[in-house]
Amino acid sequence: MPESPRWLVMQGRLGDARRVLVKTSDSTEEAHMRLADIKEAAGIPEHCDDEVVTVTKKRGDGDSVWRELFISPTPAVLHILITGVGIHLFQQASGIDAVVLYGPRIFEKAGIKSETDKLLCTIAIGFTKTVFILVATFTLDKFGRRPLLLTSVGGMVATLALLGTALTVIDHSQEKVTWAVAMAIAMTLAYVAAFSIGAGPITWVYSSEIFPLKLRATGCSLGTGINRVTSGVVSMTFISLYKAISIGGSFFLYASIAAVGWVFFFTLMPETQGRTLEETEALFGTFFRWRSRQREVDAKKANNNNNSQLQMGTLQAANNNK
Repeated sequence: MPESPRWLVMQGRLGDARRVLVKTSDSTEEAHMRLADIKEAAGIPEHCDDEVVTVTKKRGDGDSVWRELFISPTPAVLHILITGVGIHLFQQASGIDAVVLYGPRIFEKAGIKSETDKLLCTIAIGFTKTVFILVATFTLDKFGRRPLLLTSVGGMVATLALLGTALTVIDHSQEKVTWAVAMAIAMTLAYVAAFSIGAGPITWVYSSEIFPLKLRATGCSLGTGINRVTSGVVSMTFISLYKAISIGGSFFLYASIAAVGWVFFFTLMPETQGRTLEETEALFGTFFRWRSRQREVDAKKANNNNNSQLQMGTLQAANNNK
């Protein structure tokens, strides 16, 4: 497994970085374009093609990283930070750990009293989660981050609302309501499936793709910290919450949070599929107007592709003449 080409460029090892990029890119032209972007980010002149060079633009220390993230962030870094933290917050605040950890209690509230039946339903949650994470694994790069995430969170909103409805009907009924029990079980499994196909895995993929190389370790650590703290809050407050506002009300609350998350993802999160770190960073900084920036980046990329192909054709023609 070779070193990252960006790390190699930061060490001044252009030749090694070029060879890694040629091996990992779809074409030689793409490798040259990616190397040019990385050289620009590292402060190396575009015409410099030596095997080893001296790099003057060094990565900053920990203090400079925190300063760039929180004290004086650029619009792009601020946009990235809000998005990277927000996706972790909404992933957990929508109640997934309440369902996974307290599944037996939810099924008991739904009217399932048998310990064996509650165990089987809990096993079904784990099985559903595993199957749909595998589905996400094979579809993530096919459909893209945004479509899969928005579909996933939309499904979570719908299933949480229906689960809350079913549990409310059961809670206020004096006798067993068969359709409501069936709906509660079905919506619990459907919610886990919707989460696992998008919001679960994409949160970790997306947050690792958006932070610039210099800020990635700190930014991803911060997102992970928010994720775990939110998970802990949801886990420790679920029982108190449903005792205060009813079991159905709890899931209506989670559905509302997921709906706010859907709006957040739709308005603030650009698509990152198939983009380099440099291209991804260029998409951020305009917040709600990121679509216009995306069109500019795509136009620039197409222009660079045309120029690169023209240069390669000129070099090939020159070689043929020789």
